[in-house]
Amino acid sequence: MRVEPADIEALFDAIPDVLFFMKDRDGRYTHINQTMLRRLGLRSRKEIIGRTAAEIYPTGLSADYATQDAQVLAGQVIENLMELHLFANREPGWCLTCKRPLRVDGRIEGVIGISRDLGQKDSLGTQYEQLRLALAHLNAHYAENVRMQTLLDITGFSLSKLERSFRKVFQMTPQQVLTRLRIQMAMHLLHGSESIASVGQACGFTDQSAFTRKFKAEVGVSPRAYRVQVSGRGDDAGAD
Repeated sequence: MRVEPADIEALFDAIPDVLFFMKDRDGRYTHINQTMLRRLGLRSRKEIIGRTAAEIYPTGLSADYATQDAQVLAGQVIENLMELHLFANREPGWCLTCKRPLRVDGRIEGVIGISRDLGQKDSLGTQYEQLRLALAHLNAHYAENVRMQTLLDITGFSLSKLERSFRKVFQMTPQQVLTRLRIQMAMHLLHGSESIASVGQACGFTDQSAFTRKFKAEVGVSPRAYRVQVSGRGDDAGAD
């Protein structure tokens, strides 16, 4: 049985808090759902189909998406990556993104993926409202020393329930979510001109070596190497 991409597209049109997309090997969008249209403030799919992320999104975001696409086209699967997306008000918000190679007759011909909203009030359902509040706190205070007791006070959960709930929804512990938030923000800031040391401090890493170690563990390369990849500039004043 062969499923038509247009049928998948129509299915995701009915899910407002999930962004759906398909791209060809050159990164051009071939299918999207209404959620993506709304976020970009557009009315017709024709305004996006055939264009790349670099033509649609701000430079920092589009470069991150292109890097992910290259990994997927090489055969990797991206599962539940917490990252920044644009919402309908053009403000950034957090999503969990999944991307897989799109195979045709056994060959990888593109990318198919979804991004599930985490930053809107009802996006996780009422049973996860406490987790949404905890995530909002982490999002607002990622650059600070976040105490676990604060998250327990916010949610009313025990420590074991908090960690169990985070693993169920985010596939990560609260500390791992905090680290992911910090690294994702660092990736975003590394597209700018601030020194690597300043970026690390702005994202909650008081120790530069710890920043480099965590960044490399999450991204696969050092902050300096990442900056070179996305901008072709290696003259930053800060050290790795």
